Amino acid sequence: MRGFILAGIRRRVGRSLALLAGMLLASTGFTVLTGATTTSRLQVEGVVESAGRPAYDLLIRPRGARSAEEDAGRVVRANALSGLYGGLTEDDLRMVAGTPGVEVAAPIAMMGYANADFRTEFDLTSVVDRGRDRQVIRVDPTYLAERGLSSARGLPSYLYVTTHPLLFPDLKPPGPPQDMTYGGLHAPKNSCGGDFAAALEAQPDGSYTAVCRYLRNSFEAGATDLSEAHLTTLRLLPDGRFQSRATSIEERALIALGWSMPLLLAAIDPVAEDRLVGLRGAVTSGAYPSPGDGAKVDRGAMILPTLAAERPPVEGAMRIDYSRVDLDALPVAGTGPELDDLLGRAPHHPLGHDEHDAATAYQRAGTGPVAELENMIRTGPVQYSTGPGGVLRPVGAPADLSVYQDSNVRGSMVSWQVGDVSFRPTRLLTHPDKNVHPEVVAVGTYDASRLTRFDDLTRVPLETYEQTPAVGADKRSVDLLGGKALSPGGNPAGYLLSPPAFLTTLTAAKQYLGGSTDLISAIRVRVEGVDHYSKVNAERVRLVAERIAAAGLDVDITFGASLMPQTVELPAGAFGRPTLALNESWVRKGVSSSVEQAADRKSLVLFVLVLVVCALFVANAVTAAVRSRTAELAILACLGWPGRRIGAAILGEVAALGLAAGLASLALAKPAGAALGVQTSWSRALLAVPVALGLSLLAGLVPAWRAARTPPADLLQPLRTSRPRGRRPRTVLGLGLAGLVQVPGRTLLAVGALTVGVAALTTLAAVTFAFHGTIVGTALGDAVSFTARRVDVMAVLVTVALSALAVADVLYLNIRDRAAELATLRATGWPDAALIRLVVAEGGGIGLLGGITGAGIGLLAAGLLAGGVSGPLAATAIAAAAAGILVAMLAALAPALLIRRLPTAALLTEE
Repeated sequence: MRGFILAGIRRRVGRSLALLAGMLLASTGFTVLTGATTTSRLQVEGVVESAGRPAYDLLIRPRGARSAEEDAGRVVRANALSGLYGGLTEDDLRMVAGTPGVEVAAPIAMMGYANADFRTEFDLTSVVDRGRDRQVIRVDPTYLAERGLSSARGLPSYLYVTTHPLLFPDLKPPGPPQDMTYGGLHAPKNSCGGDFAAALEAQPDGSYTAVCRYLRNSFEAGATDLSEAHLTTLRLLPDGRFQSRATSIEERALIALGWSMPLLLAAIDPVAEDRLVGLRGAVTSGAYPSPGDGAKVDRGAMILPTLAAERPPVEGAMRIDYSRVDLDALPVAGTGPELDDLLGRAPHHPLGHDEHDAATAYQRAGTGPVAELENMIRTGPVQYSTGPGGVLRPVGAPADLSVYQDSNVRGSMVSWQVGDVSFRPTRLLTHPDKNVHPEVVAVGTYDASRLTRFDDLTRVPLETYEQTPAVGADKRSVDLLGGKALSPGGNPAGYLLSPPAFLTTLTAAKQYLGGSTDLISAIRVRVEGVDHYSKVNAERVRLVAERIAAAGLDVDITFGASLMPQTVELPAGAFGRPTLALNESWVRKGVSSSVEQAADRKSLVLFVLVLVVCALFVANAVTAAVRSRTAELAILACLGWPGRRIGAAILGEVAALGLAAGLASLALAKPAGAALGVQTSWSRALLAVPVALGLSLLAGLVPAWRAARTPPADLLQPLRTSRPRGRRPRTVLGLGLAGLVQVPGRTLLAVGALTVGVAALTTLAAVTFAFHGTIVGTALGDAVSFTARRVDVMAVLVTVALSALAVADVLYLNIRDRAAELATLRATGWPDAALIRLVVAEGGGIGLLGGITGAGIGLLAAGLLAGGVSGPLAATAIAAAAAGILVAMLAALAPALLIRRLPTAALLTEE
């Protein structure tokens, strides 16, 4: 038996090599490509409870940015962005923006908190006694925050009103006190301890005395009293008006008190931000910046162009109590802190009170406040402990005032609230160039209420523009807060953080940070084609999230999210605020996600198609071999070979070729995998042997079984082919079609192989070109998706190549069976070119049937998945059908060229 099998292979070496090549291609391709079926897949869990549209569908943060509470509760915490500084690079942004399916990728880079100083003016005109020669009105400020639950007394300031003439300093660069001039006069040496801007008051004897302005600054008063004490000097003119400068005459007696707000600066891409939330349409004054707008350096100042929020992002108020100081009780004159002590001890009599809130101070800054950026404060996340019922308790820590003292390099005030209980670690960000003084200057203002609005039920925390509400969770807390929400105050290390007051460009932020490449804190993503909740849209979002998560970033699916009250027990503060129970709005994600390794079932299907087409090719080849050896098999049967032995001999030949193909694939698998970028282990490479052997046995089983069951008398009958009835064809095309009909089984086998290849090609091309790499739809009521990968492309190419090999083999067999007919045509004057066209026409007929059928199947599958057939999808199917016809005609060229080698004379003699 062994010798018979080997002899059969040697006698038909050409056919054997063709079979070996086909099985080698199939087994190697299947073994290598299946190594890439395992892929990173984003698994989602949970049920979406709402059906609204959030501002963005995905929140992308640096790896490790999610807190333990977020992972455990499937939530995104409030202020998730405000305490996150950098971690994502410009390459990350380009990757996210270039991910198929991403419509908008809007980056945001949190920069830090800068102290912005304000002057809140209080009108004391009504309490000025116009009958007094000289008078001092004392102003005692009280700072309020957290709905009045926190308060602190500031240092007293004073309004000094005199009827005596005043000399105000000339405007010139500051220098030593003795160099300060007042209309040609020199200031009394060191009269105010270095206060160069002090006014000079004329005395009855004709001399001048300096009236000191600053009595004490922020940190001289102690660690928790971060305000300033100063004295404002006015001259009461005979006409009742007030002189505050050499050329400034005012109707009112005003005193301006200092107010410091730590304001958060963030950087954005103006174009992406406008596409995300319509920021350009929310601008109320000034100009909208461009992405390329950078910082401008002028005479040592670096100006960062910004948009300023129209309303302040912090809540607070300043209340003043004013009284008249008994000047007769002052024993002697003094300067600086000495004068402050004298005024503070002097008797004073109440006159009234007034109050201004933070919004008044902020909005009186015109187009927006100016903040210096030599130093900024950066804060970290809050740490929690968990109490009964899932109540979270932020862990407090003593305030670290050293970072604020270090930041106060140019005399800026510091918010009084920084001395409160701290819940966040703080650090100082210092501008790297000590010779440049950066500051933000508003080029325009925006109103957050004009931004594009989304469903309130699914609004994720847009802390870029909105404060995170925190309301009382029990009656006591509700009553303490007056039924209102607790809002962020002036402590960057406090529990609630304020949204940014300033928005600058990423270009300017990069300049400020000295070219830093990882300044982006988060990227907010909107997915293309998603405008409402549905299973299909959810799958679209999941696919985009999966692609981004594969790059190693933290991805939160906010699509289908809803607000969730999280109860937080806020400990008592250092300025009077009692313990509060708060319901804070966190975001319950519609689904939770995790990246897992999973098999790509779609790719497995494509790889199985490789084996299917190869099986059709082998089955056709074995069937043809049996047909060509009928006389030999009949003789063996007559000599006593039983049918099972004849079938075993045929299967043995096929199995030997399959085993050889498997062993060759074993040697080629790893080099082929390396060339394709697919990791192929030796254990996976060993799979090629059983695959090739099993494939050959399966494909040869039916032809062997038929040969074993056929009686010897039938095997001895000459081969006959069916002849078409009717008029005999006379044209090349007619003869080609007639040739296909003569062997319908063989033709259908070639058409079937080509149909499988074109169907796979149509589906893959539809995903790649008509749907930009991914098609999402529903099947049996479930959302499914099809994403084209490189290995899928390789699988389809192998399938099409095997289809072409099957077509070529069928046409070769047709030429062999019709050799006498073709020799007769040549003898009657048909040129070889006409005979080649005849074979190509047969290939075109197979291509037409297989191409149209395969394209139709692929179009139907893609249309069902996509929910309909679109113009691009139909065009893709037509192109795939044309490609199938072209492949079949090109495959026909190889056997057609063999016509020139036909022995015409010998064939006519035999005929």
